[in-house]
Amino acid sequence: MEIRCTLPSDNIILEARYDKQPGDKAVVITHPHPLMGGDMNNPVVDTIQKAYAGKGYATLRFNFRGTGRSGGSHDNGIGETHDVIAAHAFLTEEGYTTIDLAGYSFGAYVNLNVASKHPIFSRVVLVSPPVDFMDFGDLSGASSLYLVVTGDEDSYATPPHIKKLLKNWNKNAIFKEISGSDHFYSGTMGTLDRCFNDYL
Repeated sequence: MEIRCTLPSDNIILEARYDKQPGDKAVVITHPHPLMGGDMNNPVVDTIQKAYAGKGYATLRFNFRGTGRSGGSHDNGIGETHDVIAAHAFLTEEGYTTIDLAGYSFGAYVNLNVASKHPIFSRVVLVSPPVDFMDFGDLSGASSLYLVVTGDEDSYATPPHIKKLLKNWNKNAIFKEISGSDHFYSGTMGTLDRCFNDYL
């Protein structure tokens, strides 16, 4: 069961929700673009959280800086990488040693930045990385990238563009395309949930 908590990042405090579980496995979950209404309560983030919790992972989702009751201000993905690293530190202090990182849309962009520059997570999962909306061009070498999911009708994360960039990110990562799905997984949330259950 998730409880409300806070975690420090740089000199600010982030609001979070934490589901503590026995064992050594945990996941940090990141949300879509805050300037477009994204936060940790997003339905896709909910689906990711429930899928991991169902597999026995402790889960930690939080609002990026400047979102909800989190301190600071939006930082175009730069300061947000510090928020992700702070979430990893929180789970490490809680005793977890196998920590995944999963995120949706803008959260996926931040996650790939972290994975390519700070290889501290066991596995990284990207849901609808918005390659047709944000610049992913200089990101490469994410050895922990495990799974990338998008919809075949996603105009922000088009499959051909992702496949092209995936060669630079990690050519060994699993790529999953969900039929009939747009960027918001309207009507296909159950398929997304099954995808996580298949690959976790």
